[in-house]
Amino acid sequence: FHSRLMVCTMSGARRKLALFLCGCYVAALGVRADVHCVAGAECYVAAVYEHRAILSPNPLALTSREQALELMNRNLAVYERQVMTAAQQARKIRSRLRRALQIIVFPEDGIHGFNFTRTSIYPFLDFMPSPQLVKWNPCLEPRRFNDTEVLQRLSCMAIKGEMFVVANLGTKQPCHSSDLGCPDDGRYQFNTNVVFSSNGTLLARYRKHNLYFEAAFDTPPTADHVTFDTPFAGRFGIFTCFDILFFEPAVRLLRDPEVKHIVYPTAWMNQLPLLAAVEIQKAFALAFGVNVLAANIHHPSLGMTGSGIHSPRKSSWYHDMEDPEGHLVIAQVPRNPLGLTGTENAANTADPAHAEFLKILSSHLSCEKDAQEVRCAGAAMPDADAPPAFHAEMMYDNFTLVPVWGKAGHLQVCANELCCSLLYERPALSGELYALGVFDGLHTVHGTYYVQVCALVRCGGPGLDTCGQELSTAAGLFEFHLWGNFSTPYILPVLLSSGVTPEAPDRLGWERGQYFLSKRSLSSGLVTAALYGRLYDRD
Repeated sequence: FHSRLMVCTMSGARRKLALFLCGCYVAALGVRADVHCVAGAECYVAAVYEHRAILSPNPLALTSREQALELMNRNLAVYERQVMTAAQQARKIRSRLRRALQIIVFPEDGIHGFNFTRTSIYPFLDFMPSPQLVKWNPCLEPRRFNDTEVLQRLSCMAIKGEMFVVANLGTKQPCHSSDLGCPDDGRYQFNTNVVFSSNGTLLARYRKHNLYFEAAFDTPPTADHVTFDTPFAGRFGIFTCFDILFFEPAVRLLRDPEVKHIVYPTAWMNQLPLLAAVEIQKAFALAFGVNVLAANIHHPSLGMTGSGIHSPRKSSWYHDMEDPEGHLVIAQVPRNPLGLTGTENAANTADPAHAEFLKILSSHLSCEKDAQEVRCAGAAMPDADAPPAFHAEMMYDNFTLVPVWGKAGHLQVCANELCCSLLYERPALSGELYALGVFDGLHTVHGTYYVQVCALVRCGGPGLDTCGQELSTAAGLFEFHLWGNFSTPYILPVLLSSGVTPEAPDRLGWERGQYFLSKRSLSSGLVTAALYGRLYDRD
């Protein structure tokens, strides 16, 4: 199921597949630049780089600071080339973008690598002063602190490229035994994002809060809620990888209404059908109405690829499971992103499918669930001859599903407190099996967190036991409304078509206590449509 894709752009506008592909040009050096802005809107130019890190051949072995710097400098040399490449490409197409590149984001673990122990990573760590306490330009003041060679080089990169630079590195902070949280070795070690302004000043530091099996690092004593202001786009927030699935710091950060942009270094291992990298990045942008600048590390053999610049209505993205090299994405981004919720969700008599959806909700449909099936009463009931529910493992969770047969229908399936409904039409049957699934419970594999999920997925074969498998291609086209009676306001709308292509819904939001997603015209076959709800207080 591996896919190989060049960088593409997509939007919520209806278009045929041929037009979508023809509009996806590739410039020299594999760099493309997309315009997300409407005429007259205030915009800025951003880049993300998906980096194939040069890794330590033995991350468990002890090494010297000099040896560690030798490896990290090889990765930093790639960063420097990408900064200059991005600046040059933006200048070449400046007439189209109207301005120079203003910010670039690099991935998590891209400088030092991963799979270290607490001891073996130590030579790779820079000393990290707090930007809140110390104003410092590492490039211009290189001797102010010891063990800051990586920070110095990143600072100089920002000056040379005349742009903001966001990067991830390992950092160390001495602590005293009087600090009850101080580790036995007398130091904290953090997975850290840093932000440099275009003049090389260290603006911000974020220490990852939700570590993902990272024994080399400590969790900060309290969650960092880090923002930084820019002259070109206002306020940005910042967090890392696994943080995107948790309240702290990601959701709390967005309670600041001035935060309209997120920079997001990540080292994300794709897991379809619900948690591919570009899938979750786009879903976060949609859910919170923000721009997400996401840079992933590039190691396809480990399932790690997928970067993008996502606004709620449009994405410029890269996902490639075959090409061994890294990739640069450039896009012009709206300073004030436009979400999908609001007036577009009002009744539209010109859209019969949406009118039917609203009719179903207005009928006050009520359902009761026993151990075997759902029984509903009301004017607009799900299909009376719907097939019986079955169970299958998806994302390591025990989903309850019903097969989606026929060219049109209205289905419902429930588990615990959550009932999921699907109203659909299919222009043509593709011969592939699809299923509507529900899960309401505690996810316990590769992390512990509570989710409520409604998902329409393509199955791996004709058998029901293939539903939930990881697939990246599909031919089945749908026009549909998907909704559920969620117990949380925190819902990530997931929509992925063939080739791991993130899509934007036509409509999205709450109607009569139900959260819904609708789509009429996909760019290609449907892989996944899902509403991924998080109940943080049940974690």
